[in-house]
Amino acid sequence: MKLAKRWLIQIKQKVWHQLNRKTSKTILALLLVCFLVRLLPYFTPIHAADIAQSQLALEFSDRNGLPLGTILTRDQEHTAVVPLNQVSPQFLHAILSAEDSRFYHHGALDLKAAARALKDAIHAKRVVSGASTITMQLARMLEPRPRNLSGKIAEIWLSWRLAAGMNKDEILSAYINRLPMGGNVYGVEAAARTYFSTPASELNLAQASLLAAIPNNPTYFDPLQYWERLKQRQTYVLNRMVQDGYITRSMAERAYAEEISFQSRQKKIIAAPHFLFWLASQQSTPPRPIGHPAPYPHRVGTPPSPLAGRGWGWGSSSIRTTINRSLQQFVEAQVQQVLSSLAANNVHHAAALVINNHTGEVLAYVGSPDYFNEAKLGRNDGVQALRQPGSTLKPFLYELALEKGVIRPNTILADVPAHYAIPGAKLYSPTDYTKSFLGPVRVRVALANSLNVPAVRVLEKVGVQTFLDHLHELGFEHLDKSAEYYGLGLTLGSGEVSLWELAKAYVTMARQGEPTPLVTTIPHPSFPLLPSPLPKHTTWRLIADMLSDNHARATAFGVDSVLKLPFSAAVKTGTSSNFRDTWTVGFTTDYTVATWVGNFDGDPMRQVSGVTGAAPLWNRIMLHLHEHREPAAFSPPEGMIQLPICAISGLKPTPDCVSVVQEYFYSRDISAYESQNNFNLLSEYDEWLARQGQSSFGSSQLKILSPHNGDLFLLYPGEEAQQKLEFKLTGTSSEIVEWWLNGEKLATNSANSLFWTLRPGNWTLEVRSSQKSDRVNFQVELASKKPTRRGFSVVNSPVLQPSSQ
Repeated sequence: MKLAKRWLIQIKQKVWHQLNRKTSKTILALLLVCFLVRLLPYFTPIHAADIAQSQLALEFSDRNGLPLGTILTRDQEHTAVVPLNQVSPQFLHAILSAEDSRFYHHGALDLKAAARALKDAIHAKRVVSGASTITMQLARMLEPRPRNLSGKIAEIWLSWRLAAGMNKDEILSAYINRLPMGGNVYGVEAAARTYFSTPASELNLAQASLLAAIPNNPTYFDPLQYWERLKQRQTYVLNRMVQDGYITRSMAERAYAEEISFQSRQKKIIAAPHFLFWLASQQSTPPRPIGHPAPYPHRVGTPPSPLAGRGWGWGSSSIRTTINRSLQQFVEAQVQQVLSSLAANNVHHAAALVINNHTGEVLAYVGSPDYFNEAKLGRNDGVQALRQPGSTLKPFLYELALEKGVIRPNTILADVPAHYAIPGAKLYSPTDYTKSFLGPVRVRVALANSLNVPAVRVLEKVGVQTFLDHLHELGFEHLDKSAEYYGLGLTLGSGEVSLWELAKAYVTMARQGEPTPLVTTIPHPSFPLLPSPLPKHTTWRLIADMLSDNHARATAFGVDSVLKLPFSAAVKTGTSSNFRDTWTVGFTTDYTVATWVGNFDGDPMRQVSGVTGAAPLWNRIMLHLHEHREPAAFSPPEGMIQLPICAISGLKPTPDCVSVVQEYFYSRDISAYESQNNFNLLSEYDEWLARQGQSSFGSSQLKILSPHNGDLFLLYPGEEAQQKLEFKLTGTSSEIVEWWLNGEKLATNSANSLFWTLRPGNWTLEVRSSQKSDRVNFQVELASKKPTRRGFSVVNSPVLQPSSQ
């Protein structure tokens, strides 16, 4: 028994010894891994030079040297940079007390603070306080991460790398120059100059404690919106400074009681804020060794910060722009006035661009009515934003079709109902704004009145891919989807473009097909001369002539709309679906003006189209530009002559033509013009003609519209007396016509329709009037018989419905 007990004890001791050995090895392995992990940052340290910020501010002036404003450095942090020794000690003490009082006494992590935070969280069952050090906060500024476990691990790793390559002063310097200070202001120097018009070195205790209170939550403590919240946070900062021994209680009380006024961020830009921020974002930036947020995008985002004054001692760069400050301020005022008049229609935003056609210089650039109104999305840049352009791309389609010979200036296009089968989608049936159709229309009328169906017909002939390639040549780089993606709706605005791209393309049109880059600074950068793939001047001049024809667009806009100016001006409007965007882009021989009116959030406007939304703004700017000098008239198309045509047929007028107009012809088409004068409306017009009542199109043709030749109708037994077919024709005017069916005279009257009770059989319907006649053949079968081909089913109504067969 004793021997067994001794044996068991020995076994236990042996097992315990082995377990201790395994545990020791595991602990040692873990310690070794931790040591290696902690050592790794020293092999990939981040030095101060790796995250250095540029120390150049950008001073902007207009073309005449008048100041526009100053933008902080163009690097990715959008901040002014100042050395640590040029920052007020009061601010350094305040920010240390507020964010990391033991900064100089711990490493990248504060283990004591982390333990305290963990204990408090366990006791309160929620997160009570954080333990992020200044080094960890800097890591978050450099590489924002999600607030989860993986994000926290990545933040710690980057903090170790920073601590491995930088000393405490370097880390603190990088930190205070990146602090978010409310709105679009970053860094203590930027905040001091923006809010107090003073350098960071001259901040007093009251100012310093207020600024140090902002970074904890820059939105919640925004000094221009939430003053009481900021004052409460200032109390916390001052109390911490007292606890840390930086100031006395009486000093804290005096600082809190001191009256401080914050200056509005708006006061630092005189004019063209969107243009200045956009231009600053175009300047080159130094490469960065670690990840950063993307630079300020062209569409929306947080731009650099404005600062007061010019010629700062800490370094600045002067940029002379092409902007005309007086014109810029006029356009800014007009944007606000036009929006004020449209407020009742749920319209809140607008943008405008003015360009000199001769030089390509941008003279005015307005991105929104008020850049500094953050609550109304004022920072969004409507010039660079991507929106659906409505019908503003149609002129480029018609120009391409004319250049390729798909259409001629006298071509007649059918503005009648049309239907297109789209794979995987519903039947596409384009309609116009008025939901009505004009029938046969000239190219000039179709373009000037922005008719949708003719434009889709032209695009179908040109080809979507061909048109898309043409738009790419014109600079629409954001139309980056496939031709199948856009489909036939491309000419109606199914893609997204910017006002900048539209204006540039219209400048090309104004320059008769000669592309030119838009320039923004003086002297202009040198651009390489590239061979232009665009066609010759003639087709572009034709389009300009059509877009400047007040009478051609009278059907849709009237003769005296806001598009009509007291001088030659070509203009095109556009409205996107559901009234979300309205556009007006046009030009004279001297200037191109592009305007957009809508809502940045995509909220539909109430019954506002291009002519009522963006056009009034375009009109005001154009009149102002030419107030003292009228522009030259557009040059007529080269090598073309004007000849009279019938407005309905597009051919040489005949005696019965009711409307004669002038249109341009190529010399090679004149012989055909002399010989072709017989015009017959094709069958695609029949449905439309049937709804027009008495014909007024001056055609000498007597045409049966219903039934069609070859139609088959079903007759239901027992209801023969109630089933009638309407015979309908056009081309009668007020003439007496005779109706004949299978050689039997039915009636003689002046009406253009007649109802006939159906009977089975093969029938030949004929109409006669003076020297004119027309005939069609059709069949009527009993419904019990299966139709041999597609036809119509006659129901108990004089209106015939298509058969599903």
